Amino acid sequence: MNNFRLPYHLIVQEGIFEQVDVVMSDCVPDIKNKRAIIVTDENLQKLFPQILAALQEDFRDTEVYLVQNNYFDDAVDLAKYVCMNQYQVIIGFGGGTVLDLAKYAAFVSKSLYLCLPTTLSNDSLASPVAVLGTEGKARKSFKCTIPDAIIVDVNVITGAPVRQLQAGIGDTISKYTALVDWKLAHEAGNSRVDDFAYMLSKMAFNTIYHNSENDLKSKSFIKLLTQALVMGGLAMEIAGDSRPASGSEHLFCHALEENFSEQVNVTHGIAVAMGSYAACIFQNRNVEKITGILKKYELPVKPSAWGITEEIFVKAWQQAGATRADRHTVLNETDLSYERLAEIYQEMERIF
Repeated sequence: MNNFRLPYHLIVQEGIFEQVDVVMSDCVPDIKNKRAIIVTDENLQKLFPQILAALQEDFRDTEVYLVQNNYFDDAVDLAKYVCMNQYQVIIGFGGGTVLDLAKYAAFVSKSLYLCLPTTLSNDSLASPVAVLGTEGKARKSFKCTIPDAIIVDVNVITGAPVRQLQAGIGDTISKYTALVDWKLAHEAGNSRVDDFAYMLSKMAFNTIYHNSENDLKSKSFIKLLTQALVMGGLAMEIAGDSRPASGSEHLFCHALEENFSEQVNVTHGIAVAMGSYAACIFQNRNVEKITGILKKYELPVKPSAWGITEEIFVKAWQQAGATRADRHTVLNETDLSYERLAEIYQEMERIF
């Protein structure tokens, strides 16, 4: 059985970024006196000067650390900087790029880590995995620790582009096919299914699937999406790996990132949502369920809209399994011929 931990807090509230020290004081009584480093980027520093100033006032001694890149070496450099300067708290303030770097640095430096997302584009805000750049444009998932607290300011999230919220929806939708791949792997003797983690991930999908709120920037929807993404992240923490949230649809995304980055620049959440449609067909599932939810939230999953040609689409699927060769999915059991994949591509072009 995997040993896991949970965050002290998950708070979704308007204006909460100005009360971080107060909400954390019940679990870390002396947090206001700890040295804190706020990890963000230059663009966010310009967009949210008042919030960053308020965060700095919450702690005895703070510094704003601006990240330039999201590479493994950058995360290690940050961890070293934290240790050398004896910072005790790392506050990640930003999107996936900033949060993954801050999360891994907190893991290495054994610092208290507070996650303050400025967008809800994927489940990395709560997961025990940091996706960091390695060589060239390749990215790799590194195991780390989940946040000690996840604090979401509704006022900040409502200002994020709709496309980023759609990406978060896409990452949640991908659980539909990821969970089936997990069971296939279990049947093949490649993985063990943790029932509680499976249930949490399924709940994450159902939270979005059964939602009746169509306004993506409403307070109620932001709370739902936060809960769904956090449940997906915690499912990975409980399982001890990313299987509850990552299947063949994610391998398709990895293949695009690793082999076609010069031609294609598609958001992670949209790419895995796109992959879920084809994966659903490979798994002989009810593809109408995926089609309906993709259309409901108007997710832009038409391949050609992202520069994905028929040839790239086919090759990405044919190369997907190799991106995580040790991971058994439906790709190990299905027909990946050019003819079949081209037919799915054309189908998606017509439908979306």
